[in-house]
Amino acid sequence: MHSSGKFLFASNRGHDTITVFSIDSKTGALILADYFPTQGKTPRNFEIDPTGKFLFVANQDTNNIAVFQIDSDNGRLTPTKQILQVPSPVCLKFMAVE
Repeated sequence: MHSSGKFLFASNRGHDTITVFSIDSKTGALILADYFPTQGKTPRNFEIDPTGKFLFVANQDTNNIAVFQIDSDNGRLTPTKQILQVPSPVCLKFMAVE
């Protein structure tokens, strides 16, 4: 879920997409907003960065992590064209560095 509480994201390995749902603020119901290709195959995991501005997708079978910008108004994902080559990524976590 996005830190704003307005969107929920889900990965789909069958068709290699991230699905975006908007969340009804009164009922909590999920409303399908859109699907976005993950820029790879078999999205094992994804993570939203601490600022809530970017979503990173670990595509296991194409050995990459794709970076998307999140539109804070509607949850839409835009590829940043930043793709990191990583062998078989399966889990992403952000860590605080002190």
